[in-house]
Amino acid sequence: MNSPALGNLASANVRVIDLTDAAIQRAESLHRKESLLDQLGDVAPYSAIIGRGDVLAVSIWEAPPAVLYGVTSDIGTGTATRAPGIPEQVVDTSGQISVPFVGSVNAAGRSPSQIAAEIETRLRGKAHMPQVVVRRTENSTANVTVVGDVTTSGRMPLTPKGERLLDALASAGGTRQPIGKVMVQITRGSEVASASLETVIRDPRQNVRLAADDVITLLFQPYSFTALGAVGSNAEISFEGTGLTLAQALGRIGGLQDQRSDPKGVFIFRMEYAEAVDRNGSMSSTSNEVAMVPVIYRADMKDPATLFLAQRFEIRNRDVLFVSNSPTTDFQKFLGLLSQAAFSLTGINAVVN
Repeated sequence: MNSPALGNLASANVRVIDLTDAAIQRAESLHRKESLLDQLGDVAPYSAIIGRGDVLAVSIWEAPPAVLYGVTSDIGTGTATRAPGIPEQVVDTSGQISVPFVGSVNAAGRSPSQIAAEIETRLRGKAHMPQVVVRRTENSTANVTVVGDVTTSGRMPLTPKGERLLDALASAGGTRQPIGKVMVQITRGSEVASASLETVIRDPRQNVRLAADDVITLLFQPYSFTALGAVGSNAEISFEGTGLTLAQALGRIGGLQDQRSDPKGVFIFRMEYAEAVDRNGSMSSTSNEVAMVPVIYRADMKDPATLFLAQRFEIRNRDVLFVSNSPTTDFQKFLGLLSQAAFSLTGINAVVN
């Protein structure tokens, strides 16, 4: 079905693609690029490096007889003196902490063991055989935020273990909605990646490792497409994050209207990867373009093979499904207008006479 209108669209850089097996395979291969792993990549586990704003606990022991800090306690068969009451230290904006008899110690950008080693070195000659343990009690520089349809929104600190997406969701109490109807969105800097929660659970590769300052949002059934034209229901239709095929979409809107629709005129409008199509509007795998271009997929529902293809073609978020009127419908509308005009003229003549 080649109409002048579709020809004009092609000249305006709107690609018109017939729904074929090759077109579906190409679209599926491009859709796989949208996985969380491909969009965000893998990151190294969060290191134990201390940052500004972190809170540290400093514990110091020394062996008798020298007692620089305070209270003696039994440790095994011997005794040692532990410094009492050293308050927790917040790493200040200059990256330092303050320790009694030691002074300011640079902490930012160093590990707890490196900080402890410097404190021990600076205590030699002041304390007898000092032993120092430094641990972080509050992580202020490496957290992820979990919001949306979770039981408890909040922040989760990262550790050298390398927390992953499902760890963060578990810390928030999980989702309040059915898993199949929830989408997970990760915002990392200027990057925004999303996938259905069921996909993340089913495919371990999508359970990506988190980075500091990631924002995780759970959205309940955010996908939708718009149905227009000669269909059973003109509306915006929500669907699950697990996906929806063209056949299922047609079923949800009540199918095509028998009296109005043109089965050869089923169109899906969407923004598609430019590499999916070439300049002539056909499928291509050689294009180096990476931008998004407007594409119209055209399905001939009179062809029995298209019914099988419709069971594989996936509807995407914000797609527009349009079914055109049959030519006879437009002709019937024209006849209706003529009939109304004729009746109007007959009524006017009757009034005049």
